Formats: sequence, structure tokens, C-alpha cells
Amino acid sequence: MKDFLKHVFATIVGIFLFGVIMFVFGLIAVFGMLASGNPSADIKDNSVLVINLSGPMTERAESNFMAELTGQVAGGIGLDEFVDGVRKAKNNDKIKGIYLEAGAFAPDSHASLQAAYDALADFKKSGKWIVAYGDIYTQNAYYLASIANKVYLNPQGQIDWHGLAAQPVFLKDVLEKFGVKVQVAKVGTYKSATEQFTGDKMSDADRAQTTAYLTGIWKNITKGVSENRKVSVAALNQYADSLITLSAPEEYKKMKLVDGLIYTDQVKKEIKKLLQLEDSKHINQVSLADMSTIEAEEEGEEVAVYYAYGGIVDGVAGGMFSQGHVIDAQTVCKDLEELMNDEDVKAVVLRINSGGGSAYASEQIWHQVMELKKVKPVVVSMGGYAASGGYYIAAPASWIVAEPTTLTGSIGIFGMFPDMSGLFSEKLGVKFDEVKTNKNASFGAITRPFNAEEMGYLERYIARGYALFKSRVAEGRKMTNEQVEALAQGHVYTGEDALKIKLVDELGGLDKAIDKAAKLAKLESYHKATYPAPADWKEQLFAEVKNYNYLDEQLRAGLGLYYEPFSLLKTLNQQSAIQARMMFYPNIN
Repeated sequence: MKDFLKHVFATIVGIFLFGVIMFVFGLIAVFGMLASGNPSADIKDNSVLVINLSGPMTERAESNFMAELTGQVAGGIGLDEFVDGVRKAKNNDKIKGIYLEAGAFAPDSHASLQAAYDALADFKKSGKWIVAYGDIYTQNAYYLASIANKVYLNPQGQIDWHGLAAQPVFLKDVLEKFGVKVQVAKVGTYKSATEQFTGDKMSDADRAQTTAYLTGIWKNITKGVSENRKVSVAALNQYADSLITLSAPEEYKKMKLVDGLIYTDQVKKEIKKLLQLEDSKHINQVSLADMSTIEAEEEGEEVAVYYAYGGIVDGVAGGMFSQGHVIDAQTVCKDLEELMNDEDVKAVVLRINSGGGSAYASEQIWHQVMELKKVKPVVVSMGGYAASGGYYIAAPASWIVAEPTTLTGSIGIFGMFPDMSGLFSEKLGVKFDEVKTNKNASFGAITRPFNAEEMGYLERYIARGYALFKSRVAEGRKMTNEQVEALAQGHVYTGEDALKIKLVDELGGLDKAIDKAAKLAKLESYHKATYPAPADWKEQLFAEVKNYNYLDEQLRAGLGLYYEPFSLLKTLNQQSAIQARMMFYPNIN
């Protein structure tokens, strides 16, 4: 009997171990397939590129092997994926047109929206057609759709057209309820990032600059729609003031905003007419994901495009309230040094989309850009934001290209320090005492506010940092310190306005920056290569395990754009003392 049980037990253990081994080999096989990437798409003749304008549009498309493994659909579009896909479609004779399907489209900035719009406009110039359809057009989606040859709407659909508004959030009174105050030392009349924690409304200076850049962005949007739909800018503004979002669909046609009110099956018939297909024939469709599998020809010398987007930090800290994608100075400096030493790379385009962050980290990256520029040309391409610390790292470039609606400038710095003495003593009843060897031994303690002498030290410290920031800009832009001071004070500008005051050299997108870099490097034939390389499945897996936090995901989803100020408040003590940061990404809608 004992031998029988031993054999049974051994069999069970053997089966279990065999199952574990097969499971491990199965995972390795799955990961291997994911790591090997998708095969190049087989594009059939007479195809249509279908683009679903739904979800967020971020600076760069990033693969998510966990989503692929679990069968989830990764939401959103990468701007790089969009622009590259549309360009490849323009140059592919098998693709006859683009079909845009509008949804809840949310680009990370109006500059990203502009870049996507320009890509579609370039496609249309080739003579190929674009058709747009939607049940509901958000304002951003409609701006893109307006470039189409035909714009169609659900007979019971809606166009959200209302203009732009910014609604900053102010937390001072909320913090006071918990006995928390934020002490600020800053330089810059327009440096409004701290106002969210110290005020209860916009300052006059911030209201003026916000009005200026909102007006500039809106003019750009209305100009594009006006030219595409042959509707005057005055009429478009009147429509926005009339809240046509709630108008009857028939009115949109009278306003010349749409070409027809039809259903999805009718849209298919319109597409088939353009493709000269019989009703019974199937429409050959390709997606942006399909286009991404088609390798571009790599002729000539290499121009490197290095993506730097997110908050600028001294090092990446994961876990609760991690900031998502960041510009980690340690990693970026190492990468730029490698590009500097790579003889195959003849020029570098630094693609920046950042509202700034740590002044220390910005200085480190500034230094590395300066070193890189000694060896090969460096051109900056500005995305949605290249402000404060984002401008700090852009300033030394050989040439700066910005979108008309890029938000840039914000030359100024600040320091924020929490005073939680009210929380401890008044709310929680916690008392503190101290013994110290020197006068300022307890400087920086959150259990008491700074005194006047300590604030004086801090203000002088911040002033030195501001003077350094201005000198970096003056050196890079070949200005005097006085000229920089007249443009600084934390003032935020659109790319269009920044061109007028010589903070940037040219208006345009990434392609213009690449062409300029090649010209500076005296290259006749060239191709682009993007850096840093996407994280492989192992890096993604470890990052997922390390950083995943369900509560943080729920907070991010619930708070939306308001997540940023709450996040900074949470990590205030972990931040660098000096911040070169613009206001939190403004809630423009």
C-alpha cells in the first residue's frame, strides 16, 4: 500500500512539474512572438487607410506587451505613429484615400493637433482623397476632419464647437482646511505655477498671458476650418457664441460645416464610389498599426531624432503618484553622450514636449546638449510644450523649430516648501520640541514655517538660479541679459509669438527640424532614426510590477488634468528645491 501511495504521489508531482515547465516554456514562446514584432503588413491594391480619432493622442506611440498578452485594446494614438502612417500612405500607390472616423479624441496639446492636421493637409495635396464621418465631432476631431474632401455626420449627430477656455484649479483653501500652507520663493511676475497653492484666483499677469495664448491657438483653429469649409472666421466665432453644439443636425449643413447627414452603411457606399467598387465588393482597409510595420527606406546618412517628453526629473521614482513618462536627466545625458560618440549619427534633432521640472536636472541636460553641439549639429523640434525647464534644455540648440501653437518661454524659477505645522498642532494635536547645535540646524523642517531670515536666504538662492537660467538663454540665443529679462519673468508664449521675439527660429513640425539638421550637417541624402529605443517586453514587465498602483490609476482617471497639481503636492518633499516649471498643463477645452 505504501509503495502504491508513493507511486501515486510521485506521479502527481511529476505531472505538476511537467505542467509548470510547459507553462514556463509557453510564456517564453509568447514573449518571443511579442518581442519579434509584427510582420510587415500586406497592403492590397485599392486600399483605404482607416484612422479612428478616438482616445488620447500622445507624443510617441509605445507598445504595451501586457495589453497585447491579455487581449486588451491599447487606447490612443501616438503622434509619431499618426504622422509617419499618413506620410507612408501618401507615398504608397496602393492606398487611394483616408477615412477618418471621429470619436472622443483628446490630443495632449494643440501643437500635436496641428502636427496631425499638417500631415493630413500634405496627404491631400498629393491628390488623394479624405473622407470624415462621425456620430459626434469633438472640437479637436472636427478641426482635423475639416481638411477632408467630404465631411459627413450621423443624421442625429452633433458637432461640439464652442471656442477655448482654460480653468486652472486653486487648492489654497482646501489645504488650509487640513492646516497645510505652501511657502513660495519665486522669480517671475508671470510664473503662475505656484498660484494654484497660494491663491484663490488667477493673477492679472497670468490672466493676460493665458488670454494671449488661448486667443492665438483659437485663431489658428478658426483659420484652418475657415479655409477648408469656406466659412468666414467671423461666422465660426458666431457659431461658437451661439452654442451650436445643441443645434439640430440640419443646421450644420446650412452652416456649411458638413456635406451630408448619412448613416454608416451610406458612408461605405460613398467610399466604394471613390474606389470605383461595386456594392458587393469588400473595401480593403489598413490601419496606422499596419503602416507602422512597413519599414521606411534608409538611404543616406543618419539624422537621429531623440524624444524627450514629460516632466524633467533628477531620477525616476516609481510607485504611488509616479509621474508617468518623464525626462530623467541621468538617462537623457547618457543617451545624448552615446549619440555624440556615434560616428554614424551626423546630426541630432531633440524633440521636446515638456513643461519643465527640476532646475538641477535641466542644467545637467543643458550641459550635455552643449557638449553634443561641439561635435555635431543639434536642432530642437518643439511639441506641445517646451516651456521653463523645457526651454532651458532647448536654448543651446543650433536651431529651434516650434509649432505655431507650441507653448514655450516661461523663463523663471520657483521653490515650494510645505508648512504642516497647522496640520500637526491644530488638527492632530501633535506637539514638537527641538534641540540643535547650530542656529539653522532645523532649516527645512515641515513642522514649522520659515522665518523672515530663512525666507531671505531662499529668495537669494532662487534669484541666483534665475540669473543662471537667463544667462543660459542669453548664450544660446545670442542675446544680452537685459534682452532676455524683457522676455522672461515666467512669461508663456505661443510658438508664433516666440518667433517674433527670437526665442525660436522657425515655425513648423518635426520634418522641418530634420531637414534643417541635415542642412547644417551638409548632408545631401539622409534618413531619420528615432531614439531612445522602445522598452522591450522584459523592461515593460519589470516596470509594470514595480510601478503598478490601482489607487493611482483611479486617481489619474478621476482627476484628469487636475491630477498634476495633486501629484506635485504629494511628492513636494521629494522634488528638487528649485523648479523650472510652467503652470501645470492648462486645462484647455
